[in-house]
Amino acid sequence: MLRAWVKSHLTLAVREALRRTVMELRLQQRHRAAVAKARHLRGPLKVHLGCGPNLKPGWVNIDLDPTSDLQLDIRRPLPFPDQSCDFIYGEHMFEHLSYPGDCELFLRECHRVLKSGGILSLGVPDAEPALKDYAAGRMEGFDWFARQPWAPQWAVTRLDKINYLFRQQSEQLSVEHKYAYDFETLSRRLVDRGFVKVRRRDFDPALDAEVRRTGTLYCDTEKP
Repeated sequence: MLRAWVKSHLTLAVREALRRTVMELRLQQRHRAAVAKARHLRGPLKVHLGCGPNLKPGWVNIDLDPTSDLQLDIRRPLPFPDQSCDFIYGEHMFEHLSYPGDCELFLRECHRVLKSGGILSLGVPDAEPALKDYAAGRMEGFDWFARQPWAPQWAVTRLDKINYLFRQQSEQLSVEHKYAYDFETLSRRLVDRGFVKVRRRDFDPALDAEVRRTGTLYCDTEKP
């Protein structure tokens, strides 16, 4: 009955604002609990960000998924000491951070907790091929999109698919796409935050998820 009243008396925009507020409050509670849990960790650490249900043995697996080791809000400071991490890895999570804003804080925190010579490895949806195929009027470059298990049925035209890549949304705040990247742009973000030796790398089956093999830009960089 309450749900029916809310739907009939409040606009969609107000309902959405209330939903987001409730989710943020729940996320804050989970984040605080995870921060307390993280105090017991000892380095050197390997950190897997945005792990979902795909936990890596020997890593600190971080996600909002309840199966993760720590349910942290990565828009906030990481609960690890300075220079306590050897490796930080995140696949299809960096694009969920706003730029300007959360992106800079996140990279600053990664730089802080990594040891000198430590690696930050990120995988993001690669915007460049989709934009090139769209500009050239090619549909072939989008065929891989339709084969993905996560591809929505409503994304029919080439621009539908570009919109999804740039603006993907879900019921959770954490899986909304906030920014699109090519190698030039991702490199600039990393260098601006003090990282060096930025390099594009190939898909690594020992590290990356097979479902992300196509359409992902993988990039490694180091803390000097």
